[in-house]
Amino acid sequence: MNISVVIPLLNEQESLTELYDWIANVMQSNHFSYEIIFIDDGSTDNSWKTITQLSSKDTNVRGIRFLRNFGKSQALHAGFAKAQGDVVITMDADLQDNPDEIPELYQMITSEGFDLVSGWKKKRYDSVITKNLPSKLFNWAARKTSGVKLNDFNCGLKAYKINVVKNIDVHGEMHRYIPVLSKNAGFSNIGEKVVQHQARKYGDTKFGIDRFIHGFLDLITIWFLSRFGRRPMHLFGALGFIMFAIGFSFAAYLGVDKLYLNPTGRLITQRPQFYIALSTMIIGTQFFVAGFLGEIILRNRQDKKRYLVKDELNLS
Repeated sequence: MNISVVIPLLNEQESLTELYDWIANVMQSNHFSYEIIFIDDGSTDNSWKTITQLSSKDTNVRGIRFLRNFGKSQALHAGFAKAQGDVVITMDADLQDNPDEIPELYQMITSEGFDLVSGWKKKRYDSVITKNLPSKLFNWAARKTSGVKLNDFNCGLKAYKINVVKNIDVHGEMHRYIPVLSKNAGFSNIGEKVVQHQARKYGDTKFGIDRFIHGFLDLITIWFLSRFGRRPMHLFGALGFIMFAIGFSFAAYLGVDKLYLNPTGRLITQRPQFYIALSTMIIGTQFFVAGFLGEIILRNRQDKKRYLVKDELNLS
């Protein structure tokens, strides 16, 4: 199979039929063998009914329905697990991503050797204040922190080699950072393509300004995990050693001063250095304990299901 199109969605019933027709037309006109995997992330409208109708008339349409809303990352994880195409294309279901971009994205993966190609919505039709400016700030911070030189981390339109999506773990709200996860996994040949952004045709956006706050918090998380996720003691142990060394140095100074230099001076407990020494040694010990706990958790971690599937269509 040439292409798997993975589409997470939440309450997008108005756009699904039009999106399906558009994708199917692109696939058939380019003679691709394909599948379209819709992942219904707990929709409360008739999205699943529409997916069921589409799958009944076209066996290339597959469906996964979550028991409730678990989030876009979990939806992508479920779609990646079921994808069978040599190239996996992800896109949003709101018609803001253009399926006509698929053939060129496919060629960039198969002919130019990219592991991942991310879309760049250079010209956007979103609000400048609530989306464009925060997005530019977010993308700048993501580039500086991750080292991945992309202009648009948030673009849902991306293309992957199949072995990329089978070897990365998309969880929490890390869908924004799939290129970073891919790089950390060893898939470093990452490209970018300017793609057409379209104004939303139906419904309202599912994302508010809070997604940028969450995005920056996730950026800190992925920075930590990419550097210390497999060796937490390297970070916490270093911090613990520094703090404990500062505290021990103050304690040693106080001891020498009281015993030899100024034995008739103030009591040690009346000097601020004593409390600095005590606090920093306690903090240093806590950092050491956090590092040990991190190592223990890492060695005893067991994978668990992060979402519950209610129904599946045309999937073995």
